[in-house]
Order: sequence, then structure tokens, then C-alpha cells
Amino acid sequence: MRVLLRNPRRELDIAGPRRVHALLADLELNRESHLVIRNGTLVPSDEELAADDVVEIRPVISGGAV
Repeated sequence: MRVLLRNPRRELDIAGPRRVHALLADLELNRESHLVIRNGTLVPSDEELAADDVVEIRPVISGGAV
């Protein structure tokens, strides 16, 4: 599968299929601080990603009121 990462921006090819939580663990990314998006839709951590999927992983950004 093709994995698009943000901050820093890079692209990886990862052998699939695999579940979201396993992909994040392999990339040493915390599930609580990253969003996984496939076809414009957030993907839950127990979802299986196919070998031909293109997914984007974005860090969660939070802000507060001033």
C-alpha cells in the first residue's frame, strides 16, 4: 500500500494487507495522536487496509480558545 505521511511530508510503500493499529505500530506512531484516512474517510484502528490502498496519516492538531 502507499502511505502518505505529513509532518514531515513523505511517501512510503508498505507491504499489505495489515490492520491500521499494526501499520501505526510498525511506523512507531501513536494511534491517539494520528489520523488514518482512506478515500477521504477516517479509518478505525481495527480496520484492515488492503495491499492496493492509498492511505494518508496526519498528526492530530488541537488548538484552544484564546
